[in-house]
Amino acid sequence: MTRTPTSLLDPVPLHSAVQFALEQARQQGATSAEAAASQGQGLSLNVRMGEIETIEHTRDRGLVVTVYLGPKMGSASTADYGSASVAEIVEAACNIARHIEDDVCNGLPDADDLATTFPDLDLYHPWRPTVDDVLDEALACEQAALDWDQQIENSEGASVSTHETLGVYGNSLEFLAENRKTRHGISCLVIGRGEGGMQRDYWYTSARRYEDLEAAAAVGKKAAQRAVQRLSSRRVPTDQVPVLFEAPVAASLLSHLVSAISGSALYRKASFLLDQLEQPVFPDWVRVHEQPLLPRAIGSAAFDGEGVQTRTRDIVSDGILTGYVLDSYSARRLGLRTTGNAGGVHNLTLGSGRKSLDELVSDMGRGLLVTELIGFGVNAVTGDYSRGAAGFWVDQGEIQFPVDEITIAGNLKQMFKNFSDVGTDVDTRGNVRCGSILINEMTVAGD
Repeated sequence: MTRTPTSLLDPVPLHSAVQFALEQARQQGATSAEAAASQGQGLSLNVRMGEIETIEHTRDRGLVVTVYLGPKMGSASTADYGSASVAEIVEAACNIARHIEDDVCNGLPDADDLATTFPDLDLYHPWRPTVDDVLDEALACEQAALDWDQQIENSEGASVSTHETLGVYGNSLEFLAENRKTRHGISCLVIGRGEGGMQRDYWYTSARRYEDLEAAAAVGKKAAQRAVQRLSSRRVPTDQVPVLFEAPVAASLLSHLVSAISGSALYRKASFLLDQLEQPVFPDWVRVHEQPLLPRAIGSAAFDGEGVQTRTRDIVSDGILTGYVLDSYSARRLGLRTTGNAGGVHNLTLGSGRKSLDELVSDMGRGLLVTELIGFGVNAVTGDYSRGAAGFWVDQGEIQFPVDEITIAGNLKQMFKNFSDVGTDVDTRGNVRCGSILINEMTVAGD
């Protein structure tokens, strides 16, 4: 693979823009201010049926300035780091702040919460291929899928992408820090045809380092395998049975947990887990924790979007909810302290069990293995859960046939308490890391 040097991600202009913005904010009367500058570059290519569909070279940059005039706040942004442009957006932010109602919860984090240690998390591994390089990868991925089984008759494409970013954040508390990170990916989506019609499925790989990606051909074969397995899908009668969420879709259950314990949902009283801190919300064997300092992980960061130090911590311990997900503003609204989650969670991890997916299928006996979720039928206030699903029907501990056009329903509070087991097949491709999750009982609505 061709690697070429570039000066695009030079941190000096970003540092200069941030520091100039903070000085301008001080001169224009701001009591405090913060600024975040970013630059990025990337290449993505998509092929379909052996032909190039899109090639995109991206280069972007931006600067966001937030000023505080006492309890008033205003923000403005630009893509121009020139002094005149930066001064202009600082003035605009100040003008906005003057017209905003007071909110005593506005402001920078407390100085004691700001990061003071910056471990090397090994997040920056640039891969700078030529167009021919990524084209070869994409074609190999798609062709492997098309060759895997004669029932694969069409493709919606294979994609290869690489992106690198540099960010600099500073505030008027004399905090200034930068982070660099890369992310590379390969994906494929194909269509199979069987006696019962057509089915589609996909697979992808994503990593900070190119060498950690699955091989392009392996991604294509996995996409084809998943599509073929879904052929001749049927519906099942409505019933209440155990439901096993395959790891890639199981992560969405933890995302619902995060939404319910996020500061904005809590201070708006729009959460089904309101007032549940220090209360049991899962079985006593469940542990959910943040791991922000994992090397090369997708969600790793030494500090959050406000410069607050990130820390490894439990959110659920022995089934008990022990922490919220807060930034400085929401923490003040709740009378609490920021948890270092401005911008979201960092490698949220569900402690894994000791059984493989196959063993969980065997333990389930009779029920549904979910491999795809459709729609967004989740009520964040009540916890009511109803989503379209596809997957496989299980009986006598073995997969019997694929199913689709069904709905699974329950309530997240009860679903959390009905966690039965977690698999060892942890999906580490995203910011939420967990294995397959078995829930004792849900309603499966079919015929």
